[in-house]
Amino acid sequence: MTSPFSYEALPMRVSFGAGHRSKLADEVNKLGLKRVLVLATEFQKGLAQEISDSLGELSVGVYAKAEMHVPIETVRDAQRFATKAGADGCIAVGGGSTTGLGKAIALEYGTPIIALPTTYAGSEMTPVWGLTADGVKKTGRDPRVLPTSVIYDPELTLSLPVGLSVTSGFNAIAHAVEALYAPDGSPIISLMAEEGVRALITALPNIVNDPQNIAHRGDALYGAWLCGATLGATTMSLHHKLCHTLGGTFNLPHAETHTVVLPYALAYNSPTVPGAIEALRRATGQDKPAGYLRELSLKLGAPASLRDLGLTGADVETTVDLATRNPYANPRKVTPEAIRWLLTAALNGDPVTE
Repeated sequence: MTSPFSYEALPMRVSFGAGHRSKLADEVNKLGLKRVLVLATEFQKGLAQEISDSLGELSVGVYAKAEMHVPIETVRDAQRFATKAGADGCIAVGGGSTTGLGKAIALEYGTPIIALPTTYAGSEMTPVWGLTADGVKKTGRDPRVLPTSVIYDPELTLSLPVGLSVTSGFNAIAHAVEALYAPDGSPIISLMAEEGVRALITALPNIVNDPQNIAHRGDALYGAWLCGATLGATTMSLHHKLCHTLGGTFNLPHAETHTVVLPYALAYNSPTVPGAIEALRRATGQDKPAGYLRELSLKLGAPASLRDLGLTGADVETTVDLATRNPYANPRKVTPEAIRWLLTAALNGDPVTE
């Protein structure tokens, strides 16, 4: 018997396919926009300029200063830039950092966002925003920040380095894992989450072996889309709380932090979420999903510990304090002792037990 549930589809247009970035001007016109600002990181400034040039008079230029964890200082600078340019919409070309900057502008001015993802982060599928101020990352939900249109073009991910492809993919997997045991999940979301995990664990090894294969890149982008959509429809739990704390407070790299923390957070929650574990067993073909995800990430060259990312033993207590101060919903009770154990294991790269 299916348990009662609620499901709300997010209002968004998705275009998926190699070469589909050529449809961008059509998307801009469909939204009635006349002066869009193209956002990017400094690393992707060249691609952003190509996108801007392809739009001709529809573009008012490029702002290529997006940064990881969306610092409030960058947001204010971008908002001033957009206002001065008279932008009536934003094109976010990149991953979570760029999309996050577009969301911050939308949160202030309500300007529509068209996202062209170049990673597997999944931020483009959610109404979740995040801002970092004074060393603390704050997050929230607001329908104004949900991109109006998303163009998934696998060709845009060909330049994503193999190492970042792996960690970006595990970042997406983390969204699906938490959606499987979210308090507001549903059978629809669980189907999407299971398929998203299956697609990514299949695609990522293929990308490592053949990074320029457009079919493998497309499979990973498909999985990331599904995983991102599950994050957009559910409540985040312990894993995301820890990663937001570690990223905002210690500026740890976003995707790499998700990759390291995921198996430990999943192992901690495993005893209380048998349905989620069964779904992950089907998706992975493995009896112990948490341990398998850890082993797969290491096999594909991902970082082995939080210490590898720059965290120190002295940082653990600060993280415990911040992560338990305003905890996210979680299926297993969150205590300082449990978080300390989890973080210490992730810090040292200890074997995952479940």
